[in-house]
Amino acid sequence: MTALEKWAREVYGRAAAKPGALRKALFQTSSGVEIEPLYGPDEPPPSLGFPGQYPFTRGVQPTMYRGRFWTMRQYAGFGSAEHTNERFHYLLKSGQTGLSTAFDLPTQMGHDSDSPRARGEVGRVGVAIDSIDDMERLFKGIDLGQVSTSMTINATGATLLALYQGVGEAHGTKAADLVGTIQNDVLKEYMARGTYIYPPGPSMRLITDTFEYCTKNIPKWNPISISGYHIREAGSTAAQEIAFTLGDGIAYVDAAVRRGLDVDSFAGRLSFFFNVHNNFVEEVAKFRAARRLWARTMKERFKAKDPRSWTLRFHAQTAGSTLTAQQPDNNVVRVALQALAAVLGGCQSLHTNGRDEALSLPTEASARIALRTQQIVAYESGVCDFVDPLGGAYAVEALTDELEEKAVAYLHKIDEMGGMVEAISRQYPQREIEDAAYAAQKEIEEKKQIVVGVNEFQNEGEAAFEMLRIDPQLEEQQIARLKTFRRSRDNAATTRSLSELKRAAEGTENLVPRIVAAVKSRATLGEIANSMREVFGEHGH
Repeated sequence: MTALEKWAREVYGRAAAKPGALRKALFQTSSGVEIEPLYGPDEPPPSLGFPGQYPFTRGVQPTMYRGRFWTMRQYAGFGSAEHTNERFHYLLKSGQTGLSTAFDLPTQMGHDSDSPRARGEVGRVGVAIDSIDDMERLFKGIDLGQVSTSMTINATGATLLALYQGVGEAHGTKAADLVGTIQNDVLKEYMARGTYIYPPGPSMRLITDTFEYCTKNIPKWNPISISGYHIREAGSTAAQEIAFTLGDGIAYVDAAVRRGLDVDSFAGRLSFFFNVHNNFVEEVAKFRAARRLWARTMKERFKAKDPRSWTLRFHAQTAGSTLTAQQPDNNVVRVALQALAAVLGGCQSLHTNGRDEALSLPTEASARIALRTQQIVAYESGVCDFVDPLGGAYAVEALTDELEEKAVAYLHKIDEMGGMVEAISRQYPQREIEDAAYAAQKEIEEKKQIVVGVNEFQNEGEAAFEMLRIDPQLEEQQIARLKTFRRSRDNAATTRSLSELKRAAEGTENLVPRIVAAVKSRATLGEIANSMREVFGEHGH
């Protein structure tokens, strides 16, 4: 029996034999050609392997999308909790299979909506969440026991998780049954995005506290989504995106292990978040290289024993930085190609951007087109009937090897500096990203890289495009609601819980249970962040 036959019988066959394991009984083309589960050599090289097996180059599940499609998440969050809740219900009704939440800058930076530092930003680039009442309104009519929710939140990630837990428990869903992800990746904030609060030391403590808390209390939750997306949006190359994302991941795993956590107790719940850029074949290769490199890192460097600890599971989002304000309908094509690259690269979850996101937050119509793009790839393209259809292609495999080599070279440099935290403090990844961004922009300006509708094939006098506009009264309404919330609570109980959180921050205990207690005592997000600011200070201050 060849290795391929053995895999087909013992790995794929066992997985496919489970009731409901496959989407349909027969996979065939429109010409009636039956599609084999996997195509490739009888004895593949170790670097290629098989789907669902180390080193996972060909995918983390043996059946991949023959079993089920990726989770279709459309990023939503703007204005008030009620506005975003309406969009959630609209997207779920349209066939979305998971929620993905964007928060406004004050929420991301740990400021309540009535803070002077929040002025002009409330509800602008995401939803404003100050309190557990806001969280309640955000998920009104949605059973948190039946939906997976991703939250793009970092410095205040533990607080948003606590708010989510509080709402779930209030409606009868135990913490152990909650499913979802908080981004919670602060290292890339110092490197590429900027929504940090505390210095790196306390930030790493909060992240490892969350790992430990989730392992014990919310075992189905992904406590981090290690994010290359924003690194790429800041201008990195594909190889840099792999290297700096996995470098951050190594730092988090190392911190958790040094904390005393067994690597296999949390590594299987780590998730990743990657960008899907324009260079189609390179993007497919990027995901394969990242998966293989992470598997080897976890197995060899951290000595993880559980195969689930070796798997790189990732959410992908099409590249916002590639969208153009000129001829915005062209973005539909860009997004479709990027979505297909994510699927051929083996993503577990996907968000497709709206065509208008270079101009504003997406309208309902644009969000619907973006979701329909995923559904067309899933149900009409036929690519999901194959397990890793591009595996073995000469160009794909050569690029996979090349990107992995380039990423490894970066990781060696980072190790020589003493790890990612030290490399960031020396501005090493920041400089590399800036240089790459400058080189890419120069190519566009010199027309060495064509961007359709921008530096070539322009239209004169383009018609105005419908945009989503945020009600300017929203900020006042949110502040009024926040003041009512504070008047209605037991302020003595809130003050006690915040004092206990501050004392815990001064010591070494896990802070997440204290944050959960503060949320349940009706402390606001800004009050919780400020209690820790008093102990940790702010980065750069």
